[in-house]
Amino acid sequence: MSSFPYEKMAESLLSTIASAVIGKLGSLALQEVRLARALKTELKRLEENMITIKAVLLDAEEQQAHNHELRIWLGRLKNFCFDAEDVLDELDYEVLHRQFVKQNGSTSAKVRRLLSHSNPLAVRIAISHKINDLNERLDVLATQKSRFHLRELVDHGPVTRRQRELTDSLLRTSNVIGREVDKETIMKFLLQSGGKSEGGSVSVIPIVGIGGLGKTTLAKLLYNDKRVDVNFQLKMWVCVSEEFEKKEIMVKMIKFLTHQNCSYLDPEQLQTFIRDKLKSKKFLLVLDDVWSDDRYKWSELRDLLEEGDDGSKVIVTTRSASVARIVGTVSAHNLKGLPYEDCLSLFKKWAFNKGEEEHYPNRMEIGKDIVKKCGGLPLAVRTLATLLYERNEDHYWKFIRENEVWELEQKEGDILPTLKLSYDQMKSHLKPCFAICSIFPKDYEFSSYWLPRVWMAHGLLQSSDEGQELEDIGLQYIKELYSKSFFQDFIDHGDFFVFKMHDLVHDLALSVAQGECSMVTIRSKNISEGIRHMSFFDKALLDKKIPEFLQKSSHLRTILFQSKAEGPTIQSFVFNSISSCKYLRMLDLARSSFAVLPSSVGALKHLTYLNLSRNYRIKELPDSICNLHNLQSLCLGGCLRLEKLPRDMRSMIKLRCLVMTVKQKCLPADGIGSLKSRQFLSIEECSNLEFLLEGIQLLTSLRSLHISSCENLISLPNLKYSTMLQTLLIKDCKKLNLMGVEESGLLDLSLQSLILDELPQLITLPEWLLGSSKTLQCLSIRSCVNLSTLPLWIKSFTVLKKVEIERCPDLFLRPGQLRHSVALALAHVPQVSLKSTHLEDYIPANRVPVGR
Repeated sequence: MSSFPYEKMAESLLSTIASAVIGKLGSLALQEVRLARALKTELKRLEENMITIKAVLLDAEEQQAHNHELRIWLGRLKNFCFDAEDVLDELDYEVLHRQFVKQNGSTSAKVRRLLSHSNPLAVRIAISHKINDLNERLDVLATQKSRFHLRELVDHGPVTRRQRELTDSLLRTSNVIGREVDKETIMKFLLQSGGKSEGGSVSVIPIVGIGGLGKTTLAKLLYNDKRVDVNFQLKMWVCVSEEFEKKEIMVKMIKFLTHQNCSYLDPEQLQTFIRDKLKSKKFLLVLDDVWSDDRYKWSELRDLLEEGDDGSKVIVTTRSASVARIVGTVSAHNLKGLPYEDCLSLFKKWAFNKGEEEHYPNRMEIGKDIVKKCGGLPLAVRTLATLLYERNEDHYWKFIRENEVWELEQKEGDILPTLKLSYDQMKSHLKPCFAICSIFPKDYEFSSYWLPRVWMAHGLLQSSDEGQELEDIGLQYIKELYSKSFFQDFIDHGDFFVFKMHDLVHDLALSVAQGECSMVTIRSKNISEGIRHMSFFDKALLDKKIPEFLQKSSHLRTILFQSKAEGPTIQSFVFNSISSCKYLRMLDLARSSFAVLPSSVGALKHLTYLNLSRNYRIKELPDSICNLHNLQSLCLGGCLRLEKLPRDMRSMIKLRCLVMTVKQKCLPADGIGSLKSRQFLSIEECSNLEFLLEGIQLLTSLRSLHISSCENLISLPNLKYSTMLQTLLIKDCKKLNLMGVEESGLLDLSLQSLILDELPQLITLPEWLLGSSKTLQCLSIRSCVNLSTLPLWIKSFTVLKKVEIERCPDLFLRPGQLRHSVALALAHVPQVSLKSTHLEDYIPANRVPVGR
């Protein structure tokens, strides 16, 4: 790589892991624990050796491309760092355990038995042996290091970076440059009326081009054009990706038309549902990112679509000419690279603030050379432009222009080298967060609620501000990755947003995470023993006896199995996962159904994320689950047969997120109420729940409270002490009366988002909301059929930016027109969104598609 003398190169992934180990060694928890003097000495020795080795890692990363032996050494060092982290986390767990027992010395004998360990002295001796072994391994690595004559690169201090303001741009669709001709060419085809295509009523046009050209962007331009809304009664957007499965496509079509998840229906029921929806209606369907050229599968889907009226159209985006030949009823539209002038306009848009380029002629000349090297690929142009926007030094721009990555042989459709250049310059704390996204499949819809919890589970969130919450740090990471074009397609849902990765960006994540992350498919053969994060998304994999993989991967930190598997095979998988993988941080078994969670789960000292949601068989959890002091996220939503929560949840001292569905009529106050770290609480589908005990009011750190589908719930808990609460979502609670919450006075709340959905008892907004008049920014009210007025005191909500009202017929004189008093109350709000007053008029298909 070309030298860059002005600063050290961005830190490598390995350097980041090494820093994490050094940080743990110097942590306050390890300093305070009463350790034997010999063990303290060993820890100090380990820390000093790690600091010495880390100092030369940047030079080692630069030299490894030309030195096979050095690459092997770096691989051994990486495995060492992971193993060291496991041992140090085990020691930290023992500290937590002893602190909890000390602070709860008067707790019941049952709790003491539950939390009892084997001989504490034996535990400390075992950890001492492990740390001694680590030092011996590190001594060998340090000796081998001397053979490579590595330099210690000097850090010249923090680099000044500027960032775009993300508050608005994060959720706003960017203007598209240079695709008007392509758009109008295809629009003529879409607007052709009447007449059947050869073989049926549905006509299909493929958009073909290499990755990064903007096929999906062009399809979105067409999909969201007003002329399409006028000419088509229905429209649907389906991301297909690598697996072309008719059932999955049908489920996505129905979800787009109705916002309902019908994955539980069998194929025959799904077909009947879709035929009824499409019958005699003119529709537009976008099938985005099709890879399969299986003619039989396509013909099956095509037969289903023939229920539509004449003039119905399908747009297919694909990289494959063979796919285009099979699906197209007209000639494919072959998308070409953007012309140079359009690429330059796109570059200026993302590399400069508006009009700023005129003040930097030298930088513009450098930028022109970079644009030429991007070969007309919009994704490459935007990615590098967002990278350069951060840095306003000419020498840095020259470094990017002259980097040897441009000299690499580039295969058709492969822009990984240019993306890799942007990745190399990424700030070190973002690299492991980006890499771990590779365990999710292409087209996966990430959520701003859950992705930070994945990062949190692996200790990847860092901040110099001790007062900053981990959830806020995770949200900032998402915004930073978006600003660098590594995430895209953000869709706002009020209290959270969803987004995706471009296929080629996902390929990059796979590339940089190679050797650490693996997404196992039915075609996977050899799984590396060094893999730390493993995911499975196909229940057919259980036929391959997955436990054999697990036994070879005893150091796994992540098992992600989101599949509708059930029966003895998934039960065996769960038992093997827990018994074989003692270092798990994340165990995600969402949608899988098994009857028993083994009591050995309590031995997973490192576990921070456990997801059992949508398990329709499990009835109880073992008491040993309360041994999980490090657990931060516990997801039990949709576990409809779960009888009760564990009794002694107070020992889950780090629990920040709890999602639950239980059959209890009331919740134990001493369990939930004693969890001081709780940030997010979701109570859903608790059909027997009538009251939320006052203990919940003790959750003074609670920031998000979701209550949904609790049909017998009468009132909310006392929110008097929930002064940190920012998001309150209440949905589908037929008996719930919001007026009963502390009406004697205003609540000192800090709500920023309030979402009220399907609440038939709601007639007007309760006065206790006035306590949030200086903080509430987003108000969403949906399907509250008896809501007849909005109080005029809403005018005192001075920071309210967005109000959404959907399907509240009593608020309207006629469809689309608010009553005068309501309009007056909302006159000061910048953005008021009104949707149809009648269910049959509301068509979700008119929303912006969830595309790539």
